Amino acid sequence: MDLSTDEIARRIDHTLLKADALQPDIIELCSEARKYGFKAVCVQPCFVELCVSELRDSGVDVAAVVGFPLGANCSEVKAYEAQKAFAQGAREVDMVMNIGALKDGNIHKVYEDIRGVVEISSFYPGTLVKVIIETALLTQEQKVLACETAVWAGALYVKTSTGFGGTGATVDDILLMVKAVGGKAKIKASGGIKTREQAEMMLEAGADRLGTSSGVAIVLNR
Repeated sequence: MDLSTDEIARRIDHTLLKADALQPDIIELCSEARKYGFKAVCVQPCFVELCVSELRDSGVDVAAVVGFPLGANCSEVKAYEAQKAFAQGAREVDMVMNIGALKDGNIHKVYEDIRGVVEISSFYPGTLVKVIIETALLTQEQKVLACETAVWAGALYVKTSTGFGGTGATVDDILLMVKAVGGKAKIKASGGIKTREQAEMMLEAGADRLGTSSGVAIVLNR
């Protein structure tokens, strides 16, 4: 894969999810996303309206996290979070899977949890759902099962990590996830991607999107 800097930028979700992020930080995030042509910004739900306003007519989408960072919210709460974000103008939501339910073997609960958010998305044309499976907490078999369940529930992306759950994206996980989704969903690599080299490795392995707070450093190859 030989991608230009602009092509890599269009794969980046420029991310700021720190608990102490301030409004000026979010405005700067949006300014950088507009300047460098990133695909989206990814923020906490409380900042969706601000980002939509800052990025109007920029071509940069707004993504909001749902059930973040633990994934243990009630399914109805996740669905409401998604509905609120879409109503405010977000085009994407990155929801955290119910990790405990998956590890318990309660696949029906995992499915219903994801499906509830996907169904909300269906009322807002052009929106999509990414499912964060938190790979650092799963066995290889559980990663495959998580990917298969996300696809079964209708998610268009499966994402590696929140960035808050230990290790982040690895090439091996991307390769495994690409195989598990079987072309029925795309993969977002996130967590620990800080350099151009890492970004290129994830894309080469099959990731379609990159979640990172280091987007500027990546495109400037610093």
